[in-house]
Amino acid sequence: MMKSIVLIALAIASSTAALAQVSAVPLTAAQVFDNRISSAEKEIVPAAEAMPDEKYAFAPSNGEFKGVRTFAEQVKHLAAANYQLGARILGEEPPHNERNETAPDSIRTKAEIVEYLRASFVYLHKAAASFNDNNLVVPIPGTTGSWQRTRLGLSIDAIAHAYDHYGQMVEYLRMNGIVPPASR
Repeated sequence: MMKSIVLIALAIASSTAALAQVSAVPLTAAQVFDNRISSAEKEIVPAAEAMPDEKYAFAPSNGEFKGVRTFAEQVKHLAAANYQLGARILGEEPPHNERNETAPDSIRTKAEIVEYLRASFVYLHKAAASFNDNNLVVPIPGTTGSWQRTRLGLSIDAIAHAYDHYGQMVEYLRMNGIVPPASR
């Protein structure tokens, strides 16, 4: 019995030591932002999928909601911003000619919108992969402002913006009696 306890204690101690060594390895900025993008993606995409097709045109109307975006417009806006911010980080033009955080008019159905959203996260992952210690806080040519002039600032904006609209999506889901997937 004592031998088993000693063996179990040794196994736990060696596992703990191995985990400590793994977590002691510093992450790169690209890895940190890629992980944050993945976290947002894992909450936002299932939320977009949870809203039924027939509710994609839903916009709140009780209270002070005049002129707010529909659920579809929320998702498209979030995805368009992902593309625009990713393009700025990469020094490219947005792939679908996104302007003013607006998606192309051709994206209309739930299936098209969800695919557009998914692809926007793929694009953000590509942008995060372009980070390195030499370019993270270097001003990007053609950008203005202060914090949005760097890859670091644009990445923070992308994640904050995504979660801002995720919060609105959650409200729209709940107004329609749908528990968001991340809350189930």
